[in-house]
Amino acid sequence: MTRDPDDLSDVYGAKTPDQSRAIYNDWAQSYEADNLARGFRLPALGAGMFARHMGLVEGPVLDAACGTGLVGESLAIMGYGPITGCDLSSGMLEAAQRTGTYDALFEADMGEGLPFEDDTFAGFTCLGAFGPGHAPPESLIHLSRVTRSGGIGVFNLLEATWKEQGFQSVLESLVDSGQVRIIQRSVPFRPFLLAEPDLWSRLYVIRRS
Repeated sequence: MTRDPDDLSDVYGAKTPDQSRAIYNDWAQSYEADNLARGFRLPALGAGMFARHMGLVEGPVLDAACGTGLVGESLAIMGYGPITGCDLSSGMLEAAQRTGTYDALFEADMGEGLPFEDDTFAGFTCLGAFGPGHAPPESLIHLSRVTRSGGIGVFNLLEATWKEQGFQSVLESLVDSGQVRIIQRSVPFRPFLLAEPDLWSRLYVIRRS
């Protein structure tokens, strides 16, 4: 499915996980071409931020909301692994499988939970998943649960909507309860260099206590 690059209203306006799943299943075949043509740099920036804080530590990594595998492939090139991916969309997972990057892939609704034991992963990435109509802030609770003590998590939030979506309150709760520390909050940046000039995001890095 080829989308009008200037009209992503259905993507941001999905009201339920089923609606979001259907949109991304339809979009899976052209997702990379559509977004890379718009100067999509979030996967590379997120993977780089993960590497900065993770260093040379070895261990399993979770690429949550992995999509077609842009982040996971970048992590694998840098030497991280084994990498597990999860996503709401089976169509996206099929595309990610074709990269040959992932040790395992799972279909999962992060708002409902994750199919992994506590303290499974040395770190996680979750990039592009937390805009309007996407995964809810409770996803951070589940991502923290499956991350080992001392592990790193990298995700992005949109400047215009993160507070009203509820991410501030969930993050504050995780910090106040001693579960995580926020160790970096990037300057605002545009995820798309060639489109959406008014869309600004930040990368967040947390460390599991």
